[in-house]
Amino acid sequence: MKETAGTTGTTGGTGITGATDPQTILREGCAAIGVSLSPAQLGALERYTALLRAGKAEVSLTTLTDPVAIAVKHFLDSLAVLVVLPPGPLRLVDVGTGAGFPGLPLKIARPGLEVVLIEATGKKAAWVQRTIETLGLEGARAVTGRAEELARAPSYRGRFDVATARAVAPLAVLLELCLPFVRPGGRFVALKTHAGLDAELPKAHRALEVLGGRVREVRPVEVPQLPNRVLVVVDLERPVPEQYPRRPGVPAKRPL
Repeated sequence: MKETAGTTGTTGGTGITGATDPQTILREGCAAIGVSLSPAQLGALERYTALLRAGKAEVSLTTLTDPVAIAVKHFLDSLAVLVVLPPGPLRLVDVGTGAGFPGLPLKIARPGLEVVLIEATGKKAAWVQRTIETLGLEGARAVTGRAEELARAPSYRGRFDVATARAVAPLAVLLELCLPFVRPGGRFVALKTHAGLDAELPKAHRALEVLGGRVREVRPVEVPQLPNRVLVVVDLERPVPEQYPRRPGVPAKRPL
């Protein structure tokens, strides 16, 4: 599959036309952020949609079943991360991936990424791995485990250029769970809402200081149907101290 999503940026005057076809919505939404998907990539996302809908009866993956809602709230939301990824080959870890978001859409759109998708729930991780195999996505794998434990393993700690998270957790908590996976000079990208971030960002200052992170930018998502979404991009300036992350459950109970 050709890596056609490498050109990113804001394309002025491009918007959603009110289309109801998921592929048209994806093309127009991606154009709004300056991303182009090939027919093969759009086809892979269509197959992914079918797998999500079929898998809902087996595993609690997502409350969304309408293909248009999946295209907007899962795929376009995930693909917005492309605009803040550095160029070239990258190792990306998606922490708390759930049904594969944002990691799998990013892998489909940018095949050169090496992607590890971490999910604590075994059934969900197994479903993501089967989906990777069904879609033929080489260079992607799902791993079952808690971020607090995996981030201490030598094969994961400080080994990634980028970490992502779309998990519903305060930013301070996500920083402790995700930054230990990132090499110094790499970055963490969190998908957040405007309203939520207004409350979370001030509370994350101590976590940033302790862990060695610095907010690079807070970028609004330029997709018209996602008006409340922002990307929080954090650069890791030095190695995360060895004592972090703390043991499972502690980051959420006692954020830094």
